[in-house]
Amino acid sequence: MKILVIGGAGYIGSHVAREFLDSGDSVTVFDDLSSGMRENLFPEAHFIEGSIMDYAALKAALSAGYDAAVHLAAFKAAGESMVAPGKYATNNIAGTVNILNACVETGCKALVFSSSAAVYGEPRYLPIDEKHPTEPENFYGFTKLEIERVLSWYDRLTGLRYAALRYFNAAGYDEAGRVKGVERNPANLIPVVMEAAAGMRGELQVFGDDYETKDGTGVRDYVHVSDLAKAHVASLRRIVGTGESLTVNLGSEEGLSVMEIVEAARRLTGSPIPVKVVARRPGDPAKLVASSALARETLGWKAERSGLDSIVRTTWEQYRRARGIS
Repeated sequence: MKILVIGGAGYIGSHVAREFLDSGDSVTVFDDLSSGMRENLFPEAHFIEGSIMDYAALKAALSAGYDAAVHLAAFKAAGESMVAPGKYATNNIAGTVNILNACVETGCKALVFSSSAAVYGEPRYLPIDEKHPTEPENFYGFTKLEIERVLSWYDRLTGLRYAALRYFNAAGYDEAGRVKGVERNPANLIPVVMEAAAGMRGELQVFGDDYETKDGTGVRDYVHVSDLAKAHVASLRRIVGTGESLTVNLGSEEGLSVMEIVEAARRLTGSPIPVKVVARRPGDPAKLVASSALARETLGWKAERSGLDSIVRTTWEQYRRARGIS
């Protein structure tokens, strides 16, 4: 198939582009490089530099005739979304509407959308399945949920089929080292741990160690980015093959605590990784773990690379390569 990967120069997007290429598809990356990186582009893929806020550029790109688009171009910092809602509403919601309208106008019939577990908010029960109430606690999660609702209407009114993939915590790197860049100014735990291990940070802040968890620190569901990439390919094949849209969780179904990750990183990097425990962040639940039963059922998908050591090792290997650490 001929695929337009929007946001394909970013961390997750580059892994998704790589997986489609490995699956024999023709890939074009559309990215404004505001957070994506040129080093994450592959020579086998075409590249168009452009913004989802530029409708004419999107329409021109899609006019080349694509079987499907993959949308990974949203802003994603939950904390920032609470202080800059206009930025997130404009890019995430209005930008997605641009993509949908361009798809409809150019005859692109399928879209895979990068959604988020942030649509759920505070967990009512664990593991979280797709029937869990959707009550986002930050504006980022709200934008993802609103996009899912818009997608549902476009499905009904225009015939644009979609897969909304609710990621839990993406982590790890391509095992073959083909994705070259590391995230700039990361806010997620594992890249921050890697920066501490590499001496780029003086210490790692741990937000609370008095939760009702195995070691008192917060527990999250981490899924290897290469597993996520495989789910994009599988979900696109599914919606094209069945003509039906779907919404599924993508998680490992295993919870890892902050200190489990720190200890694994200490062991695998050889760095002491200084830790400072600070106050809990408001709204942080003690534990978030996914149910991915629906993804197994509908896509034949499971998280195969998402063990603790695999995630930490592949991330550290990428940081060593990118930062020239021996």
